[in-house]
Amino acid sequence: MRISSISLVSILLLFIPIHVYADMVLTDSVFHTGTKDSVLNVRDAVDDMLGNLLEDWVMTYVEEDECDTTASAPTYADSVYVARLSRLPYVMEMPYNDKVRAFIDMYVMKRRQQLGTLLGLSTYYFPIFEEALTRHDLPLELKYLPIIESALKPTIVSHAGAAGLWQFIVSTGRMYGLEINSLIDERCDPLKSTDAACRYLKDLYGIYGDWHLVIAAYNCGPGNVNKAIRRSGGKRDYWAIYPYLPRETRGYVPIFIAANYAMNYHCEHNVCAQKVNMPVVVDTIMTTHRIHLEQLAHVLNVPIEELRMLNPQYRRDVIPGNGKAYSICLPASYAELYIDKEQEVLAYKADELINNRRAEINMAQQSGHVYGNGVIYYKVKSGNTLGGIAQKYRVSVAQLKKWNNIKGTTIRVGQTLKIYH
Repeated sequence: MRISSISLVSILLLFIPIHVYADMVLTDSVFHTGTKDSVLNVRDAVDDMLGNLLEDWVMTYVEEDECDTTASAPTYADSVYVARLSRLPYVMEMPYNDKVRAFIDMYVMKRRQQLGTLLGLSTYYFPIFEEALTRHDLPLELKYLPIIESALKPTIVSHAGAAGLWQFIVSTGRMYGLEINSLIDERCDPLKSTDAACRYLKDLYGIYGDWHLVIAAYNCGPGNVNKAIRRSGGKRDYWAIYPYLPRETRGYVPIFIAANYAMNYHCEHNVCAQKVNMPVVVDTIMTTHRIHLEQLAHVLNVPIEELRMLNPQYRRDVIPGNGKAYSICLPASYAELYIDKEQEVLAYKADELINNRRAEINMAQQSGHVYGNGVIYYKVKSGNTLGGIAQKYRVSVAQLKKWNNIKGTTIRVGQTLKIYH
């Protein structure tokens, strides 16, 4: 389905400053390498990301099971890869070349364990993506974009402040109707951010009518793609304009094709899905009340970490309420229980958690950080890193360093960091 290329949004996309399209977390921190050997450097950067990104979050939910990704990794002739890609039931073309092969090898050879974890996480997130893509009449293979954007981590934040599964920066998120403030960041909401990403991709397709160019524009912005088209003499084919694209974007379509291959043909490479302890069946309750996740956790007897995982958009564990309807995602078996116990939930420690700001500050002091006038003062503990603190408070490492005049990456126990929110 194509939309008019002269729609208002399509026109706006062409004139938004290009930094707005440093939109996606891996686009900022991985793909913008600025090196000569762009594909190899992008591959190495993604390789490092896969080695570190999932550890602190995903491993909380990975269960021990019989999945063994340590088995030998078979190798195949190029003709096998060509044939397998051609058999995928896709609208988008999936060509094969040495650049695609480099990324396939990264997934199925070097990062087999991480691929298994992504396969496990996909059982929860892919139905969300597929429903939205189907509703917007978009190719279902676009569900693999968050694999290379965020490694399916909904709360990840880039050095440039891009956040969520689909990696929007603030301005683009708001352009597509996502609410972003001190309490809520809908860029991290799996449902709403996916719908916004679908509308964004549809707008890009309305401009180009070619999915490879859409993927390229998703990475570097329509301005750079249009420039590459002009420099190529007006050609509107990704591989024809490839030499004229920013170096980092030359690796973006190949890694997207490789992710599609790896997620579909993992069995042929002796990679199996890790069992991930995330509820597959969930239900959504709407509320206009201001609720703290601790209230839900205590009354419904659900671990607060599970509530945070299901509701990553609530930055301070607080559902804003105040007369506006907000969603609460719960394991399906707890939805009716919440309805039955809503008043009990609202009453539990209401003065301490919701009504009394001073109590909130006292609790924050006990946990090592203090809320001030638009700023959090965080006291560094043993084992803390800048990256870990940045992810916890959904800011970037670059922002932390700037706010606290930190030149390198070293922080010391007892040091107080300013975090603006």
